[in-house]
Amino acid sequence: MTRHSSIAAVIAAGMVVMTGTSALAQTTSQTQTQAQTQTQERVYGSQLMSAQERNEYQQRMRELKTQQERDQFRKEHHAKMQERAKERGVKLPDEPPMQGKGAGPRYGAQPGMGQGAGPRGPGGGSGRP
Repeated sequence: MTRHSSIAAVIAAGMVVMTGTSALAQTTSQTQTQAQTQTQERVYGSQLMSAQERNEYQQRMRELKTQQERDQFRKEHHAKMQERAKERGVKLPDEPPMQGKGAGPRYGAQPGMGQGAGPRGPGGGSGRP
């Protein structure tokens, strides 16, 4: 391999690494933004809270042992956010967001992607044994 070919190969490899690193950074940034958005949607009054307050809220929820403790903490947090909203002249919904694991109806009785039946009937295939 000539010296010019070697240099070109090194430059090309460097560009591939830089492109991959850039794509990874962009994907990581998007993932963090999505996670933050989801957190804000789950925490009642999150738009009135600092990032540190949201983190503390989540940490506290993880530390609580029973559903009763978590429900009580949510109730207290709800009252605190209602008061903060009143002070700032902001209207929050009366009810906090739905709680749960987020599975929703798509894992239940709702239609979704299943085996279905294509143009050749259930299972498709070529018809050969």
